[in-house]
Amino acid sequence: MESDLAILKALADPNRYRIIRLLQRNDFCVGALAKRLQLSEAAVSQHLRVLRKAGIVTGEKRGYYTHYDINRQPIARAAEVLDRIAKDTCVRQGCKLQLTGDHQSCEKYLDKLAATKERTE
Repeated sequence: MESDLAILKALADPNRYRIIRLLQRNDFCVGALAKRLQLSEAAVSQHLRVLRKAGIVTGEKRGYYTHYDINRQPIARAAEVLDRIAKDTCVRQGCKLQLTGDHQSCEKYLDKLAATKERTE
């Protein structure tokens, strides 16, 4: 789950998303990405660091420059997580069913759920 969250967080930034879109069709170095995105090389490097840490991009040293490519497997895994969430049709329960106009009733309901969960574990 931690790696799924890291992937989703990494993809949530608009500039990192734009980097991924560019890397879908070409491999680029930091300088080329910076020019295409109209960002500083330092900013692009920081975004690439986050994407590398999440396993979304890989770098290949070519002479003086490192060229980046995307690793589609973590992106596909994140898509599967989102697909499972979107397709989950479980019966919803919770505060909406128990709401009496008093916020404390929601808290009591959540306490009751937590106690039930503790007993079943």
